[in-house]
Amino acid sequence: MARKKPAPELVRNVRALFGNDRTPANLKPIKKCLAVRHVAFEDLGLLGPLVSSRGYGVRYHDAGVQPIDAETLLAPELLIVLGGPIGVYETAAYPFVADEIAAIAARLSAGKPTLGICLGAQMMAAALGARVAPGFKEIGWAPLQLTAEGEKSLLAPLAATPVLHWHGDNCELPAGCVKLASTQHCPVQAFMAAPAQLGLQFHLEAEPARFETWLIGHTLELSKAGIDPRTLRDQAREFAAATRAAGQKVFSTWLDMAVEAVA
Repeated sequence: MARKKPAPELVRNVRALFGNDRTPANLKPIKKCLAVRHVAFEDLGLLGPLVSSRGYGVRYHDAGVQPIDAETLLAPELLIVLGGPIGVYETAAYPFVADEIAAIAARLSAGKPTLGICLGAQMMAAALGARVAPGFKEIGWAPLQLTAEGEKSLLAPLAATPVLHWHGDNCELPAGCVKLASTQHCPVQAFMAAPAQLGLQFHLEAEPARFETWLIGHTLELSKAGIDPRTLRDQAREFAAATRAAGQKVFSTWLDMAVEAVA
């Protein structure tokens, strides 16, 4: 039986997504979103479907495995830098970190839409010249304290909704940025560098249905911190659905801002 050929429009769209130079000139290119991933289970989560529904083709770029340079991070319409269990100051142990921060700096300087989550936010801060250092370890669901600017920002849906914290490093507020949120132990929980350049220390993207992968992947960190995974499961059952709903609102607004920024 002869194999059925894929529809011509599907072929053209795939070529557009991967930049094939045989793409017809009259084909509108697919918008691209690059997600820099540092550990497999900390992925886009609920952000993935939201980004795809806006017409973006999503591609993961695995830090430490695939080289990162300014050209790579400048190319896509959207850049999302995800979390991970390393520090931005560990450049001797993880040499790729320096290249990643430099590439992020180039993108921020170009004014392109960028979202940093946890480690990604710390890399944004470092790229903008702010200090990042070890701090109080925050793991689990807890509320944010929105600043006056935060209450009027895209983070407004989080005013009464606990979010998932999972970090041990803190960053200073980069010069020229607007602080949107804090907690008792983390003075800068969220900042805005430009209308579509957002850094979040906390994790709105984590999908409740896949939260067990976090508990497995971070088992050594939890053990060292003396945190029982059963406590986090109980918190997830109580708070994760509301956090997910609020996170969808926050990310949808950020995507709207990103579209306006490149219009």
